[in-house]
Amino acid sequence: MGMSDHTNPVMENDEWLTPPSIVDALGPFDLDPCAPVNWPWPTAMRHYNINDDGLAQEWRGRVWCNPPYGRQAEKWLEKLASHGNGIALIFARTETKMFFAQVWAKADAVLFLEGRLFFHHVDGTRAKSNSGAPSVLIAYGRDNAKILRNCSLQGKFLTL
Repeated sequence: MGMSDHTNPVMENDEWLTPPSIVDALGPFDLDPCAPVNWPWPTAMRHYNINDDGLAQEWRGRVWCNPPYGRQAEKWLEKLASHGNGIALIFARTETKMFFAQVWAKADAVLFLEGRLFFHHVDGTRAKSNSGAPSVLIAYGRDNAKILRNCSLQGKFLTL
């Protein structure tokens, strides 16, 4: 099982990487607890992959979290909210129980990204198709909210 299952009608691969421009606009990060086993570029100073079970590990510092999508995502957001220092990237499913419980109720800010992202394969190549859904960045902690507000990424910023 890969680290994420971004929506794709023809699911040939379930491991999709954040476009490096997203991490570059928001970084640096101390930890990425959802990193792939092999990655073409670093997203943080320290990485946990599926073999490390990032949910079971202690998180320190500023965290970048592009969690496994689907039902598992809530566990990762809950841990990030509890940690209180980081930014997550998920689909903008604003009506879901998870979004109400882990984002609307706990986050400091969100940035709804303009357009749909093109994720990358683990070899670094960009996917041919976009993600198929809108994405949102979620800030936990006031410093991360400030970073979202002032970053160069296009979208709609909201303080929560």
